[in-house]
Amino acid sequence: MTESNELPEAPPVAREVFTGEAMERALAFAHLLAGPGVVRGLLGPREVSRIWDRHLLNCAVVAEAVPRDATIVDIGSGAGLPGLVLAIVRPDVTVTLLEPLLRRTVFLSECVETLKLGNAEVLRGRAEEIAGQRVFDVATARAVAPLDRLLTWSLPLLREGGELLAMKGERAAEELAAAGPQLKAAGVREVELVTVGRGKVDPPATVVRVVAGWSPEAGTRRRRKR
Repeated sequence: MTESNELPEAPPVAREVFTGEAMERALAFAHLLAGPGVVRGLLGPREVSRIWDRHLLNCAVVAEAVPRDATIVDIGSGAGLPGLVLAIVRPDVTVTLLEPLLRRTVFLSECVETLKLGNAEVLRGRAEEIAGQRVFDVATARAVAPLDRLLTWSLPLLREGGELLAMKGERAAEELAAAGPQLKAAGVREVELVTVGRGKVDPPATVVRVVAGWSPEAGTRRRRKR
C-alpha cells in the first residue's frame, strides 16, 4: 500500500489554530510546500499527505510556548518549519529564518514574499557566524541537530533570559539527559520539557525549553567588549 502524494484538505482543527488571515496564508504555504517545496527537494513526496498534521499544525502549536512580541531566530530553517509557520500564526512576533543553503533561502524568500509576511526575514548563514552580531528573545529549531550541539549554536544568539525552544519527539528526555554537561557548563537558568498542542495535534508536540543565563565564558566575552 502506497501513501497518497496529493495535498489533503485542511482538517477542521486548522481553523482553530490558524485564525483570520493566518488560515489563508497557511493554505497558501501548504501549496508551496507540496509544489515547489517537493520539486526542489525541501520536502519529501511522501510528506505531502501529512503536511497538515505532521508539519503545519505540529509547528503552529509551538506558538503556545512563545512569549508575546518576541524576536525569534529559527536555526536551520530549511523549508520554514517551524519559523515560517510561527510568523504566520503569530503576527505579533518577528522571525529571522536562518539557513545556510542557498536553494533553501531562495525558497524561503519566495514564501515570505508570496505570503506577504512583513514579520519575517530570511538570513543566509550559520548560527556561529552571526553570534555576537544579532541577539534574539527566542531560538527555535526542528530536526536540526542533537540537543547538545544545538545548545552550542543557539545560546550565543540569545539575550540573558532568552529561550531555546527545540522541537523534539520521543527521544526528548534522552537528549536532555545526554546534554547535561553542556547545560551545566552553559549556566542555563531553567530546563524543562513542555507539551504543546493538547487537543489540537495527536500526539501533542514535545518541546525542550532552555532558559539562557550567562555562562562563565559568555561573561568573560562581555567584559572584554566593554
